Amino acid sequence: MPVRSLFVTHLYESEVDSAALLAELAHSVRSFAVDDNAGRGWSREHHYPGYTSYASLTDLPKRDPAFAELARQLTRHAAAFATDLAFDLPRKPRLDSLWVNLLTGGGQHSGHIHPHSIISGTLYVEAPPQSGAIRFEDPRLPLMMAAPTRLDGAAAELQTFVSVEPRPGLLLLWESWLRHEVLPGSGKGDRLSISFNFA
Repeated sequence: MPVRSLFVTHLYESEVDSAALLAELAHSVRSFAVDDNAGRGWSREHHYPGYTSYASLTDLPKRDPAFAELARQLTRHAAAFATDLAFDLPRKPRLDSLWVNLLTGGGQHSGHIHPHSIISGTLYVEAPPQSGAIRFEDPRLPLMMAAPTRLDGAAAELQTFVSVEPRPGLLLLWESWLRHEVLPGSGKGDRLSISFNFA
């Protein structure tokens, strides 16, 4: 009897291959990390290992031309991903929020989802070797009860967790309900990324 795959979870992967844009974004992220007192305070208060503008800067595409260009590119990628997902939408997905992250060496971010959004993602601007993978969790995990572990080397779509190593320019998009986390890194240097949601 044939075996079918049901309820597939898609992960969109692409590249932002403009070294100039990545350099501008990196400069801006580092500048925000110095100048954004509210963001630094929020990061300290919430024990974020580094800096994030998540709760402080909500207008990055208006504030910085590099982020305006990035927003245009992200919108094109989100539209392509929505088509791949066969979303029945009245219009293209709209960029709802965008924030920067500067994660220090060894830093991590616990498992979470992005409520009130349809597509979420991350662009890696700077990612030193071994700076911490992003790990996605099988959404059925709470329902698996007595399911056995998978064999080493099983296909990615059969794994309970799938990790993706960051690299500069890597762009990932996923449906916002997909639980994910940043694993602790063992490398040197900061990992700079830009996260975003589409509504």
